[in-house]
Amino acid sequence: MKPMKKRRMTTKRNRQKPQRSAVSRRAFLQAAAFSPALFARASGSASAVNTETPKPTDIRIDWVSIDYQEFPYRTPFKFGGREIDRVTVLNVRCAVHTLSGREAQGFGSMPLVSAWAFPSAKMSFDTTLGAMKTLAESIRGITEDFDDLAHPIDINVALEPEYLEAAREVSEDLRLAEPIPKLCTLVTASAFDAALHDAFGKAHGVSTYHTYNRDFMTYDLSHYLGPEFSGEYPDQYVLKDPKPRLALYHAVGESDPIDEADVKERIDDGLPMSLRGWINYNGLTHIKIKLAGNNLTWDLERILSIDRTTSDAETARGVKDWVYSLDFNEQCPNEAYLVDFLRRLKEKSPSGYEKIQYVEQPTKRDLEKDRENVMHEAAKLKPVVIDESLTGLDRLKLAREMGYSGAALKTCKGQTQSVLLPGYCQKYKMFMCVQDLTCPGASLVHSVGMAAHIPTVTAVESNARHFVPAGNRGWESKFPGIFVVKDGTMRTGDLTKPGLGVVG
Repeated sequence: MKPMKKRRMTTKRNRQKPQRSAVSRRAFLQAAAFSPALFARASGSASAVNTETPKPTDIRIDWVSIDYQEFPYRTPFKFGGREIDRVTVLNVRCAVHTLSGREAQGFGSMPLVSAWAFPSAKMSFDTTLGAMKTLAESIRGITEDFDDLAHPIDINVALEPEYLEAAREVSEDLRLAEPIPKLCTLVTASAFDAALHDAFGKAHGVSTYHTYNRDFMTYDLSHYLGPEFSGEYPDQYVLKDPKPRLALYHAVGESDPIDEADVKERIDDGLPMSLRGWINYNGLTHIKIKLAGNNLTWDLERILSIDRTTSDAETARGVKDWVYSLDFNEQCPNEAYLVDFLRRLKEKSPSGYEKIQYVEQPTKRDLEKDRENVMHEAAKLKPVVIDESLTGLDRLKLAREMGYSGAALKTCKGQTQSVLLPGYCQKYKMFMCVQDLTCPGASLVHSVGMAAHIPTVTAVESNARHFVPAGNRGWESKFPGIFVVKDGTMRTGDLTKPGLGVVG
């Protein structure tokens, strides 16, 4: 199915200004200092920089535009009891200039997966997706109206309170049965954040990952993460240059066929249908398993079946080392369920248990509502990471307090978050992994590029190649190392072009 371009918004030069006023530098500094935003200025942090004087490298936004693409899923993807069969991708373009007169255009792209970012039992998929698209239009105007010079990280920090307020207004204007949650706002805003980071690197003719240091940033990490980071910058925790390779994590949905006998309806497109087929097709060694979380017997049988098929397929290939990750997508009722599951699995398949690398988001995302549902005992067995819960530094700190031992980083929550949070995770020895929002095309390149710059991350999830291959068409020739996988790994060492390395 050929992607359809849905809409392109007007730009600053030819549109009438909305009633919302532009955000001044003084206002954004006040927002960073006093708002409960994603990375509000940490209490007690010091700044040795004159906050009223922009750096010569800072950028000012000239215009921002958006458009959409629609892609069908090859097969439905079931996770957390929900099933999706199509996706809308938001593309963002922007133009910026620096104080010294350099000009550049940036590009960002992200799928609007409302079933994950805005799940609702009261509203339809089309309603929640429509809310995200309406919010995207508001965010476009807010971003374009930021009328001063700053680093992309500070632009994002300044504008997040505005984005959240826009989400509240959209929820009221559309009379939504449930308000747009913060996670959904982050996902909608992430393509804008990516476009600005991309433009910033291009304006200076370097990879954006070369700009997360004192030469380009006004503030050190203490401004965002707390006084214990005084004098430190992201480049101490995020690699300047990408790792040469990353293992490919393949997600197995709750309804995906495991072996050839499980295939009910074949698609004649040259791609595999079963997990066994994908192991052989891509040379997989990393398998992510979606589980129900509310049916212990089913979960055990599912993972044992996957382990049997994987063991057989890998042995036939002569492979001895492979790993699993488990994703319950918030469905476990409590920690006891997870602990019981892991212990029973260890009894039934000690080798399968040993291959589990980590467990992802076992219980509900709202940690504040269930402070007693801690993960101290489970984390003694395997690393337990937050994903849906991770909407900012405050949630990461709370999760750590509650016993979670790791974090799942995602570019769909913003490049800014992906650059700042690794510092906290590494300082406090938390496990890190990089997850995917079934990102096709440019959004996958962005996600893989981020994973390649996080020191302790060795693998990256990539799901569009088997669920949304239509979204990857044309990208195989641009980035064969990422989109053509035969040995279970992606070649990431050449992701060094200016900006985030993606041209939209």
